[in-house]
Amino acid sequence: MTVRQPTFPRRLRNREPLVGCWMLVGHPVVGEFLAQQGFDFVVADGEHTENDVETLASVVRAVDAAGTDTEVLVRSPSADPADVKRLLDLGPRGVIVPQIEDVDAARCAVEAATYPPEGVRGVAGTRPSGYGTDLETAVERASEDVVTILQVETAGAVADAAEIAALDGVDALLIGPADLSARLGVFGEYDHDRFRDAVATVVEAADAAETPVGTLATTRENLETRHAWGMDYMVAGTDLGYLRDAGARYRETYAGLSTEENT
Repeated sequence: MTVRQPTFPRRLRNREPLVGCWMLVGHPVVGEFLAQQGFDFVVADGEHTENDVETLASVVRAVDAAGTDTEVLVRSPSADPADVKRLLDLGPRGVIVPQIEDVDAARCAVEAATYPPEGVRGVAGTRPSGYGTDLETAVERASEDVVTILQVETAGAVADAAEIAALDGVDALLIGPADLSARLGVFGEYDHDRFRDAVATVVEAADAAETPVGTLATTRENLETRHAWGMDYMVAGTDLGYLRDAGARYRETYAGLSTEENT
């Protein structure tokens, strides 16, 4: 792997309106195909899927091999520093860390993603350094070339949002609507005052720290609504969602044709 200087981290940190997609199916063909669809980034999910480290490694390689400007991010199975460090050794453009409970957990996640002396990420001759052929450059450039995105999906993270957003090494926040609404006791009630107030708190904290904040929209209908929350970037749907929607449209179209023929 050749160490290169990407534009994605700079564009994210500059709060450009980037759009990505969420990848649940852990097959390299899916990653390669999504990378050819014009998205700024693809998120390979390691939390709510059966995808293991080897599967995620194949997806990372496939997105890179597509030869497009699309970058790949990997969501860690947990906020455990061991998970974060191991996934970064696969060579993604960044890591998304879920279930951040408070500012202490946020600080721990950032340290796991950062080389010493600021952090505790282990130095190894893995894929990001061309398997050790350019280790010094990889370590020197990691803070610029690799992004750390923390998920805000707990009441504690909302309460500490201002401190979390201001932490050195936090490149962006990602609001998880489903988990956040559940943790607030209003699961799925995205218009509930408790949920909307929490989102507003996070957006205000991110704006004050000049830290990008985004979220996931699982349907085209809520894409506009969630963008209006004040998001800087958006994950616009999932691979399985695209399959479901396209399949339904084809099925409904054919059903309409069949009905016309029988009238």
